[in-house]
Amino acid sequence: MSRIVVIDDSKLMRSMLRVILEQAGYDVEVWEEVTAAEIPERIDAGNPDLVITDYQMPGSNGLTVARMARKTKPGLPVIVVTATRDPAVLDALKRVNVTHILHKPVHAEDLLKAVGQGLQQSSIND
Repeated sequence: MSRIVVIDDSKLMRSMLRVILEQAGYDVEVWEEVTAAEIPERIDAGNPDLVITDYQMPGSNGLTVARMARKTKPGLPVIVVTATRDPAVLDALKRVNVTHILHKPVHAEDLLKAVGQGLQQSSIND
C-alpha cells in the first residue's frame, strides 16, 4: 500500500483529500503545517511514496515543500494543489519538477489520476 503525505493548512481540504485517498486504498498521513526546516526530517521519518501539498500556507508554501522534499528524497513525486493561476507561480513549480499541479476545486477523479501517475512514474524511476 502506497503511503501519501497530505500537507494543507485547511482542515476541510485535509479531510477531503484524506477521505478520497483512503477510500482508494492509500495509507494517508496528514500534516497540518510544516516549516521548511521540518520537511527533511519528517520525510525521512515517514518515508512517503508521494506528497500532496497546498501551495499557499503559513510558514511554508508548495514551492518550498517541493524543493525540500526533492532534496531529501530526489525521486519523490510531489503534487501541488493551488487556487492560483499566476503564470510566474506555475512556472516556478514546473522548474522544480513537481509531478502535477491541480487547481482548486479538486475533483476526486483528477486527484486519483494524478496520484496514480505520480506513483507509476516514481516506480519507473526507482
